[in-house]
Amino acid sequence: MKRYPAFDPPEYVSWRPDPALVARFAETLHADTERWVIVEALHEAALLEFYAGLVRTRLQDITLKRWVRTGVISKAWLGTGEEATTVGPVHALDRGQDIVVPMIRNAGACAEMGMSVADNFRTYLGTSDAPSGGRDLHAGSLQHRVLQPISHVGDVVPVTAGIALVSRMRGEGRVALTWVGDGSTKTGTAHEGLNFAAVRKVPAIFVIQNNQVALGTRLAQHHLPEDFAGLPGAYGMAGASFDGNNVLDAYAATRLAAERCRAGEGPVMLIANTFRMGGHATHDEREARAILPAELFAEWGNRDPIGLYEEHLKQIGLAGAALEEVEARVEAEVALAEQEALHSRDTSMPSPDSATRGVYAS
Repeated sequence: MKRYPAFDPPEYVSWRPDPALVARFAETLHADTERWVIVEALHEAALLEFYAGLVRTRLQDITLKRWVRTGVISKAWLGTGEEATTVGPVHALDRGQDIVVPMIRNAGACAEMGMSVADNFRTYLGTSDAPSGGRDLHAGSLQHRVLQPISHVGDVVPVTAGIALVSRMRGEGRVALTWVGDGSTKTGTAHEGLNFAAVRKVPAIFVIQNNQVALGTRLAQHHLPEDFAGLPGAYGMAGASFDGNNVLDAYAATRLAAERCRAGEGPVMLIANTFRMGGHATHDEREARAILPAELFAEWGNRDPIGLYEEHLKQIGLAGAALEEVEARVEAEVALAEQEALHSRDTSMPSPDSATRGVYAS
């Protein structure tokens, strides 16, 4: 993938594949027999679709960061470094019926569920033709089975549990999936939602997205165990971990979780270990670099989920030309989406009287 020195994290600009990490990427896939069977069955078209999703998600972040730097918007919440934790699970679902509830850092899920990239950008710009009608920068579209996230972290957990409960009561066979940050696990609503989901055995998947920091609080400062491996058992819930920078491991783990949900065996908690290659938002990138040691950024920078996946695809025989073709197509898609969104900013801003529409029930 092309690198963008003005907008990529510095560790990505000079990225070179580490042979040991490339080998570990493949070893991770072979380590679990059930997951390997799922991965081995993937055709070339699906593998390239994952690649397109990763690149699309990264380019959305780069566009938003450029908008911040050029004054188009004031700040953005990015998922750079965590793309595989978003793209893999979404592709493991039945995107024709299942529902996702992304955090703002999982905005890449919107496009992978069928929303246009332009609508993601319009949401940030607050245009009247954005899915939210200009009310909120949290992107979602029920038409595409994407529920808008809630600003208060952890609050989507009981909402997701409720969606899954309705699916079970109606016999719809629908699975609901959401992501929960490592810091969000400390909120009361997240605890209540997880406990409710486990007790009622609802078909929900909760991805604990451990990116090592909650806002500006390092993991060791708010979580005593070394990891989250024991958390599913605390709720009596099935659980598993996956490499959050390995899109195929994320995909396979979620596929197995979804099968369990559809079989009526209750919810599944998946622990994704990844890293946020920036600040909580674009306004505090320097603070993030001060809070976390440079060695940590260097370590996770070497594990760029897109770079490692590219190298894996080449090793299993996919030609570099095929990847370049996908990248060029996605690059053009995102560039066109940016033009469309900026045009909406110039032509479709909401009128003042729209602020009270849809607020009160009649």
